[in-house]
Parts: sequence; structure tokens; C-alpha cells
Amino acid sequence: MNIGCTVLDNTAALAPMAGMADRAFREICVEMGACYVVGEMASSKGLVYGSSKTAELLGITEPERPMAVQLFGDDPDFMAKAVDIAARFSPNVIDINMGCPAPKITLGGAGSALLKNLPLAEEIIRAVAAASPVPVTVKLRKGWDDNSVNGVEAAVMAEGAGACAVTVHGRTRVQMYAPPVDLDIIRQVKGAVSIPVIGNGDVDSVEGALRMYSVTGCDLVMIGRGALGKPWLFRQIKSKILRGINEPEPELDEKLSVMLDHIARAVRYKGEYAAMREARSHAACYLKGMLGAAALRRQAGTLAHYEDLEKLVRQILIGNG
Repeated sequence: MNIGCTVLDNTAALAPMAGMADRAFREICVEMGACYVVGEMASSKGLVYGSSKTAELLGITEPERPMAVQLFGDDPDFMAKAVDIAARFSPNVIDINMGCPAPKITLGGAGSALLKNLPLAEEIIRAVAAASPVPVTVKLRKGWDDNSVNGVEAAVMAEGAGACAVTVHGRTRVQMYAPPVDLDIIRQVKGAVSIPVIGNGDVDSVEGALRMYSVTGCDLVMIGRGALGKPWLFRQIKSKILRGINEPEPELDEKLSVMLDHIARAVRYKGEYAAMREARSHAACYLKGMLGAAALRRQAGTLAHYEDLEKLVRQILIGNG
């Protein structure tokens, strides 16, 4: 599929995940086969007002490409000004967040709250598309709640306002991340627009990715939480789709090696203090399903230094003979 002049394999992309899909994890996922990644959402007002923390979210390294930066906000003028700032980082794509369900985002009228105000959302998309030197995409949800399922209407509007692709998460904002994703809404969006449609939600296996493609007819599958603790999922999906090969689950040694590599990069990029506190969540995901996982995750919750993680890995290897 194409997003503007960016050509992507129909395999799997990494979704934007605040606090989780940072540079270290994005690099690992690309190396494991992700065909495209989207950065953590950045506040348009934070960028315009000069927040260095917000600007850090826009950094792109060559190993991460093709990559989009994602902006959120509720003001067309601020969003357009933020595009000028984001463009300095040379993203391949600029993505507009109309899907985040977090109260701290929606209470300000941004994220999935824009689904309650499609005229404003249209103004924002038009402003961003007019200001952007690269293709613009939109990530949205099924709707705000069961009484306002307007994902199809929103996608059609986004296309008309200048979006080059839409990503659809098959749940309403009220549903957050449960119950199971509604694949039919993604199928409906695909039938209603001519731009590429990216399906998102509940894909945590090769079978899940294939089902998303089969049921919805989407052009690309995007994986978020399903890749946490198992970035090799991208490799498995790529292997199946492009070569027809069922790649087995990695051995324990490889899983632990990937975890160590991932967290080591985070330490280099962010410093040990910040990286190791964030590593607690990542490590818990990697340890899921291992022998004695509950106890191991409790230990992961106390990680303070990279040496602590190395010690935990040695403990796991000894315990598994």
C-alpha cells in the first residue's frame, strides 16, 4: 500500500503508544519486521509553546523509517503551527490523533473527543493537510459510544479533508480496550473510502493479523499492545504473509536477549534512571507466560538499574536449566 509516495508491505505496522512505543522499542520492532511505525503522540500546543519534552517525541532516526509523527490537539491553528515544527524532523508522514481515549486528552477536546465534533475535526485535518509537506493520515475509533458510532462518517470526512489514509480502531472511546474489537466497522470504512485503510485492535498473533486482513479487507494491519513483550510478532507475520512460512515462537534465550537489547537501548537514549523505571512495564510484558511469571513480574516491578535486569535474566536461565 502507499501513503503518498511511501510504499509499505502489507504486513504489520507498529501503533503509537504513549510511554511504550519510544525510540528503543520502535527500533527493535523495525528490526523484527515492522513495515512502518508511528511515534508517541505529541501535543500541538506543547510544541508551539516550546516544550522540550514534547519536541523529544518527534525525533526520528534512519533505522526507524518509514515513520510518522503523531500530533494531537483541538485547535486548527495550533495544529497547523505544530506541523511546521514537526516537519523539521523530516517525518515520512504526519498522523492526526482522533483515537486516544485517555481522559487527560479527551477532556481537552482532543483525541477521540473529536469524534463528537466532526466539523472541528474537519477544520483540523484541512489545516494540517494544507501546512504539511508530507502525507497526512488520521487515526480514529469506531465512535465515541454506542449511541454515536460514526467511524465511517469520520473516515469519509477525513478523506475529503485531505487525509491520505485512515487507521481505524474498532472500539468506541467508552469501550476503551474491551470488549473484543469490532472488525465490521473497519470493513465498513474500507468500503466507504478510496484511500488506504489500516486496521487496528486486538491483533496479538499471526492468526489475528490474517483474520483482520480477511474479514475487513484492510490495506495494512497495525499492532499496538499485542506487540508489547513480543516484537518478534512482526517477523512472524512478515514471514507468513510474504513467504508463506510459519515461523515458530523464539526460544527463551532469544526472548531474553531481545529484552536485554531493548532495555539497553532505552538506557542509552534516556539515561538509566528514566529508562529503568519504564523498563518495569516492558519487562513484565516480556516475562508473561514464562515459568514462575507472576513472581518474575513482581521482581521486574522493582528494577532500578540495568544490572538488576541482567541479574533477573541470569536467574531465569538458571531456573530453566
